[in-house]
Amino acid sequence: MIKKVAFTMLGMTDVARARKFYEETLGLTAGLAGGKGDQWYIEYDLPEGGCIALSSFGNKPGPGSTLALEVEDLDALMECLKAAGVEFKAGVIPGPHCRMAPCSDSEGNPLLLHQLNPK
Repeated sequence: MIKKVAFTMLGMTDVARARKFYEETLGLTAGLAGGKGDQWYIEYDLPEGGCIALSSFGNKPGPGSTLALEVEDLDALMECLKAAGVEFKAGVIPGPHCRMAPCSDSEGNPLLLHQLNPK
């Protein structure tokens, strides 16, 4: 029986650039990390559960699956990320129960910032 998602793995090609994006731009703290040369694996445990794993062990970044991240304040985070050079091509997409903003990480992996509407 499946119990939960252990982690979501995204590909990366430039380890330094990916670490800068996830650690400095998104403010995450690396947990398990290791590698040799250009081959790296890095995990980022999220405060309320879940884990983002980055790997350059044959994983290719780019379009495909989208990682949706629940955020506290979508507008404030978007402004912060825009100042850091992140592009939002579709702006904010309203939904019946949430607001979303699609963008990409430094490696070209699709991200979707998601904020539930107040109840």
